[in-house]
Amino acid sequence: MTPTQFRAPWSRQLKWITTITASLLLAIPILLLSKAPQAQSTLYNVAIGLPPATLLLSALFAIRGYRIEGTNLFILRPGWKTRISLQGLSEVKSDPQATHGSTRIFGNGGLFGYIGLFHNRRLGRYRAFATDLSKSVVLRFPQRTLVITPDKPEQFVAEITPT
Repeated sequence: MTPTQFRAPWSRQLKWITTITASLLLAIPILLLSKAPQAQSTLYNVAIGLPPATLLLSALFAIRGYRIEGTNLFILRPGWKTRISLQGLSEVKSDPQATHGSTRIFGNGGLFGYIGLFHNRRLGRYRAFATDLSKSVVLRFPQRTLVITPDKPEQFVAEITPT
């Protein structure tokens, strides 16, 4: 079976959140360096290094796309990928409203993606690997729920629907 690949387009909201947040994370050390005291404390040096480190770490977890290979879904990242077994997949559907009303439990809520653990009434607790929530695809397993956002949600659903 030939692997099928899908892009992970960014929504306008994600572009704005990432641009504003990245600008702030880069501006903080520049501002601190411009006002640097003669004797810099360890805390001051951490305050200079932490914002760019946060930006870099977040960029490493960005979602570039999705690939289906046999019974595995790969979340494509810059330089690496996350493998998710599709064994036991019970339902897959496109649902642009799936993430509405969600609360972030742990993860990234908009810097290079919506990535991590979230919760809402509709899905319960779910793990997201998303970049454009209007393209949400919900994958349900007996013990977990995932949300991804491929560029062609309906085609992704047709490709992965359990028979």
